[in-house]
Amino acid sequence: MARNKHPEETINRILEVSFRLFMEKGYEHTSIQDIIDHLGGLSKGAIYHHFKSKEDILVAVTNKMTEESNQILLTIRNRTDLTGKEKLKTIFKESIFRPVQDDIFTVAPDLSNNARLLYSIFRETVEEAAPNYILPIIEQGILDGSIQTDYPAELAELIILAANIWMNPMIFNNSAEEAHRKFMVFRQMMEGFHLDIIDDELLDRLKELALIYQKNK
Repeated sequence: MARNKHPEETINRILEVSFRLFMEKGYEHTSIQDIIDHLGGLSKGAIYHHFKSKEDILVAVTNKMTEESNQILLTIRNRTDLTGKEKLKTIFKESIFRPVQDDIFTVAPDLSNNARLLYSIFRETVEEAAPNYILPIIEQGILDGSIQTDYPAELAELIILAANIWMNPMIFNNSAEEAHRKFMVFRQMMEGFHLDIIDDELLDRLKELALIYQKNK
């Protein structure tokens, strides 16, 4: 068999098709055979050459989406027209109101049953998002007076872990009401740091996403 001269193109093709099927059918209802059938001639062997399982594909798809999210964080982090606190609020709004969020919450898998993906999200949150995007914003906020804390690194981890892990209904399988209670606790906690970054519009949107997930799981 001839060696694939363009493995990156093959990988991207697999991920694009998989993402579309996950969006259309849901992760749990998409099989490896479904992916093969939509790849137009690519063999099962070609898929397994790059990915050991459907879960591997899901992790890769998620990592690709994370790269897109990190680009949003980078753009906001580098803005010069906002205070540190304003940047944090902008990050939440930009993230929560992205149109793709509806699709993600509609078809997302139960992350509590996908240990590898859950670990991937946790690792990216702690090792990438917190130190590289949230922490510099908090440090700027300390300098411009919009954020008061003696523990910027710990606050950065707290904010991003709460947002990506603790408040994520796909991980804890919370009902919409349980998710709303967590959102309220998080808002009160942020207000304790004088960070009024979660307003009623954001709370309504978060509850809406939780309802979408519960309806379609």
